[in-house]
Amino acid sequence: MREIIVLACTQCKRRNYTTTKNKRTMSGKLELKKYCPFCRTHIVHREGKK
Repeated sequence: MREIIVLACTQCKRRNYTTTKNKRTMSGKLELKKYCPFCRTHIVHREGKK
């Protein structure tokens, strides 16, 4: 039931990370604060299109 998702930077819109999430328990979009190597700072990354 877990599905692979892509995390994209909210500032530069680049897709930096991939992770998995359970579609049954988490219905909304996933948001994590991760390091963006292009912006060179910790920024919120949001679930984007595959």
